[in-house]
Order: sequence, then C-alpha cells, then structure tokens
Amino acid sequence: MFADSQVDGYDPHNQNVEVAAELFGMLSDPTRIRIVLILAGSERSVNEIAELLDRAPTTVSQHLAKLRMARLVTFRHEANRVFYRLANEHARQLVQDALHQSEHTTGEPLRHEDAREGES
Repeated sequence: MFADSQVDGYDPHNQNVEVAAELFGMLSDPTRIRIVLILAGSERSVNEIAELLDRAPTTVSQHLAKLRMARLVTFRHEANRVFYRLANEHARQLVQDALHQSEHTTGEPLRHEDAREGES
C-alpha cells in the first residue's frame, strides 16, 4: 500500500518514526552536533571535549547526558575521569548526512577539503 513512499523498507506508520523524531530533537542543538563530530574521531574525556568547544565541563556533561539518554554515546570510567565515544557508526553518519544536506541548503561546502578539490 505504501510501497512507493517507503525509505529502505520502513513504511510511514512504523513505530520507530516517533523514536527517530526524538533523536532528531536530541540533535537539534549545535553543541550536541559538535560533540558528535568530536567523538567521531576518537574517544575523549569530558574535559577534552569542553576544551575543544570552549565550554565549561559542566555544560558539556549536561549535553553528554542527553546524548547518552538517546543512546548516541557511551562512556567508561578511568579513575576519576569519564571518557565518551559514539555508541555506533550510525550517530556519525546521521550528523554527516545532516551536514551534507545543509551544504545543499546553503550552497556552500562545509568541508574545506571538498571545496579545494573542486578548484583543481
């Protein structure tokens, strides 16, 4: 019935649509998107992330808690430090796809290396 309106076999009435909407809501904050980008490279401590974002560690911890609730990041303790990493590759891919879409919206590439390649 909805075969022509499906994406990868998901029909519009799939129960995960609401969960996906919550996930997009969780990623609607620019700081959380930046955290995902930082964690796409490697595992980082709260203080490292805070330094890279020029934000207070308590602020970063609050954002990480929300990302953890959404199961986008996981963590481990080492002594008195907490290290975060992406829960899986899908979180990185989701943010990457959103950034690619924003490039189409603005008409300007966000990745400088892509812009330089086009100039060659």
